[in-house]
Amino acid sequence: MPQVVIANSLTDGFVVFLTDQQGWSGDIADAAVADDEDAAGQLLAVAATAEQSNRVIDPYLIEVEIGGKRPRPLEYREYIRAYGPTVDIPS
Repeated sequence: MPQVVIANSLTDGFVVFLTDQQGWSGDIADAAVADDEDAAGQLLAVAATAEQSNRVIDPYLIEVEIGGKRPRPLEYREYIRAYGPTVDIPS
C-alpha cells in the first residue's frame, strides 16, 4: 500500500507532508509517495531527522490511495487532517 509522511510544523502547527525534495508542504499533492517498505523507511528516517532539528513534530506514515492529482488518505482522521473540516465553518 502506498504511504506518505504526515507531521505538524513546529513554526505554526499546521499539518505538513514530506516532499521528494526532503522539504515540507501543506499540500498532500506535493507529498513523496513510498511504494514499498524500504522507501517508506527512508522517508520516515528523513522525517525523524527533521523532528530532531525541531522543524516538525510527530511524523508518521499514513496509507494513501493514488488517483487523480492527489494522494487520498485511507483513514478518515488523516483525510480530515489533509483536506480540512468536513463541515462549513461560518465566517
